[in-house]
Amino acid sequence: MKKKFFSNLVLVLLLNVVIKPLYILGIDAEILRITEINDPGSYGTYFSLLSLSFIFNIILDLGINNFNTRNIAQNNQLIKKHFSRIFTLKLILSLLYLLILIFAGFVFDFSLKEIKWLVIIGFNQVLVGIILYLRSNLSALLLFKRDGLLSVIDRLILILFCGYFIWVKTTHTFITIDFFILSQTFAYLLTISIGLLSLVKFSKIPKIQWDKLFFALIIKKSIPYAILIFLMSVYYYSDVIMVEKIRSNIEVVSYAYGYRFFLAFNMLGFLFAGLLLPIFSKLIAEKRSVVPLSWLSFKLIYFFAFVICISIWTYKSEILKWRYGITNSVLEHSSDTFGWLMVSFIAISCNYIFGTLLTANGSLKSLNILAVFGIIINIFLNLFLIPESGSVGAAFASAFTQFFILIFQFILCFKYFKFNYHTFSIIQILSFTLFSILGAYNLNILSSINWNYKLLITVLMGFIFGMILKLINLKEFYQLIKTSKS
Repeated sequence: MKKKFFSNLVLVLLLNVVIKPLYILGIDAEILRITEINDPGSYGTYFSLLSLSFIFNIILDLGINNFNTRNIAQNNQLIKKHFSRIFTLKLILSLLYLLILIFAGFVFDFSLKEIKWLVIIGFNQVLVGIILYLRSNLSALLLFKRDGLLSVIDRLILILFCGYFIWVKTTHTFITIDFFILSQTFAYLLTISIGLLSLVKFSKIPKIQWDKLFFALIIKKSIPYAILIFLMSVYYYSDVIMVEKIRSNIEVVSYAYGYRFFLAFNMLGFLFAGLLLPIFSKLIAEKRSVVPLSWLSFKLIYFFAFVICISIWTYKSEILKWRYGITNSVLEHSSDTFGWLMVSFIAISCNYIFGTLLTANGSLKSLNILAVFGIIINIFLNLFLIPESGSVGAAFASAFTQFFILIFQFILCFKYFKFNYHTFSIIQILSFTLFSILGAYNLNILSSINWNYKLLITVLMGFIFGMILKLINLKEFYQLIKTSKS
């Protein structure tokens, strides 16, 4: 069991670290570049609609996948009994999701063309929800390699399919948002077909099976979790919608340029959280201290996040110019937005540690209250900053909100788990931060070598500082991995 889990962990990490960033920075970013040539502002509209669809995404799950994984893992035979019933519930929730999404589209006064895009984007999210449900069954049955492959196969299909039209075809006039979202539909449908084939010998082909009491039981158990996810989605994705409504879809594009990179790097924290959740849960259940592991995890994630942030902040303009070919005022404006997004990346990465710990503890009420305050602060700052500063103001608002959440999550952890102040760890972190900033600044100012070499050296310097200050402890990291295997 341990060996299977660890091999799956390595496989999932490799697949997600390679394929998903390749898709985001290769295909998605290239679609952004091309559509801005063919139809300026269209990607901004798509990005705004996609953000709106994410806000209501929790309706598609409501914690069903976690419930299913636990149940099937404890008794594999239950898959034959539950598969169709849960699939039916998923279809009901999908219909509700699409109706709410269309209603929201009219409330936000989107055009009929935009509503059409919103429906297709929403349908794609429904398909993603089905994929995640199929994966929950594969995971519960300990079919780890199949689960790992299914987690990236849609992105792999899009890389191959869209990549052919982007890099093989000589003309790109037909590459539009319609082409992109319909390509996603194709990839998701093909992935679902592969997922169903992977499960066919363990369960019957799903059919409509109504069970009112079963549905009510699942929904009742998942409500606190669903509320938290919804509130977090509001302050994560409301920025983009507000930029589009207060300024324009062109302004959203300035946000999207840097957000592609932010999204790719955010995989690090997301995967780390997935690793920590079962470990924290086990430690809490056994009434063992979570403080040592929390400090270790915090130092590790902060190190990686800060190295990425300071490296990108220093050369943000050069990176965007290299990737998208933008220049002049558009480049300056977009790079400022990019910089603040990467600052927020530090806080978000650290939030994965403390948020995961509080989730494992079942402190959902506290997290929900904190999320409400996060929404209020974020919306207030956006209303104040976006009219004047556009995407830069939205990115700054996001960074401020995320650090606010981080501070209070730490306070909650201090309250619930008796966190003590690790003076040496704090000195390590502050010293590393100062040396990294000074190193990056002086290298940029004093050196005349090409920016991409300086970027690489900045990253290497960060790693050297981390090793010298023992912020990175390979022995401790190995212990973390060893703990996850247990």
